[in-house]
Amino acid sequence: MKEKSTVVKHSLSQIKALREKGKDRTSTNAPEAESLGAEFWRSARVVMPTGKTSVHLRLDSDVAEWFRSHGKGHLTRMNAVLRAYVEAQKQHPRLG
Repeated sequence: MKEKSTVVKHSLSQIKALREKGKDRTSTNAPEAESLGAEFWRSARVVMPTGKTSVHLRLDSDVAEWFRSHGKGHLTRMNAVLRAYVEAQKQHPRLG
């Protein structure tokens, strides 16, 4: 039977409390991320998501299967492709 995955969000204080209790399930072998550096943080900006809209969408079967064949998150990847297209159109409206 396939194991069901659950994503749980915790605040930093909740994570610290879990660690203090020895209940942090983070892998001890997890690699540390590289530092983004001071230059990144000088130009970083907060972008708040605008929310999601649920839609019914008919896709070509081969397109849907291609995204599904790459595993979990295929709908998120489809959204990312559409987002990239929208951003490109905003910069170069004549391309569409």
